[in-house]
This record gives sequence, C-alpha cells and structure tokens, in this order.
Amino acid sequence: MKVTAVRTRIFKEGENLVAFVREHIPRLKERTVLAVTSKIVALSERRTARPAGKAADEALIRSESTAVVPTKHVFLTIQGGMLTANAGIDASNAVEGVILLPKYPSRSAARLLRSLKRAYRVKRLGIVITDSRTMPLRAGVTAVAIAYAGMKGLRDYRRKRDIFGRRFRYTQVNIPDSLATASALTMGEGAERQPLAIVEDAPVAFASRTRKNEL
Repeated sequence: MKVTAVRTRIFKEGENLVAFVREHIPRLKERTVLAVTSKIVALSERRTARPAGKAADEALIRSESTAVVPTKHVFLTIQGGMLTANAGIDASNAVEGVILLPKYPSRSAARLLRSLKRAYRVKRLGIVITDSRTMPLRAGVTAVAIAYAGMKGLRDYRRKRDIFGRRFRYTQVNIPDSLATASALTMGEGAERQPLAIVEDAPVAFASRTRKNEL
C-alpha cells in the first residue's frame, strides 16, 4: 500500500471542495482511496463558529453532542456516534474562531465520491474523511474515519480459521479507521498544509453502497 500526502494552498471557507481536489490532484487512478481531512470538508460547508467566552464554548459543545460528561480539562462527548473531546470542535488551523465537524459527514463523503468519480472518470474510488483522536492511556493522536464512501467498512474474519484451524468468533478489521490513521501519519497535524492523501493498492473491497452504521 502506498500513501502519498498532497501539499496544497490554504483552503478557504465556503469554497468548492471538488474544485480544490481537482486543482491539486490532476489524476486519480482506478481503485484509489482519497483521504480528506474533516477540517476542509467542514470549511467547505461553512461549519465554523466564533464563541465568546467559556459559557458560549460549553453551549456550542453541548449543541453538537448527544452526550456530554465534563472533566477537568475537556468535555467528553458523543458526537456522530463516536467518543471524542469537545465534540471534535477545534481551533487549530482556523483563521479565527473554531471549526466544527461536518454536520452530516456520511452525506458529505457520498456526495464527494459521486462528484469525483464523474470528474476523474473512474468506477472504483473510495473516500475517507479523517479526524484526529486520542486513545485512553496512550500519548499522542492517531486518526479515525468520521465517514467513508465507496468501499466496505469491515473485513470479517468470523467463522474463518486461524493458522491452527481454530475458528474466529468476534474478529473484524476496521478498514476506514486503519486507512485514516495511515493517511494522517503522512499528512501531519500542524503547518504541513497536506489535507489530502492518495492511497494506492490498499487492500479494500470497493462497493457502490456504504452501510451508514456499519462501524
């Protein structure tokens, strides 16, 4: 598998995401996965805010979450079916204020997939929208896929046999999160200006439909 981060100009709030991708990636091959940071997806949808003060910050976090638990440093929240800090709201790489997560990321991924398949004239393409996450009891961030499209999300080992002939009972491999972390490692977290990554020869099963709650 080959992962190539793409250096770009700074993405502006409200601009066309498909045009931005095409500007920086002249060609995409069949059976490619494109990783896109949630920041530029959110910016394309004008998902920004400028809360003034601690109370406004908390109100915004609560409005973006389905569950909230205050802690010493952050609010632990459920946002989009996943555990995250502060509903994924982040000030890093924002011109001013904060950037929220996309409102309906699965729809965003599906829409981007349709547009890019037409633009690049490919039939098998995958989209992964990435976002940084911390892991309990571990230092540093990795990444998850807050949404994906164009491929199956799980590789199922259940009822298959291991090298000694024992059947798996529970094991499934999470493909989108694995691709998100591999892509985020190359894209970086700071001033690299690499919000896109091209993943080639990935061991994924491309599919025309994505089951929204598969993960």
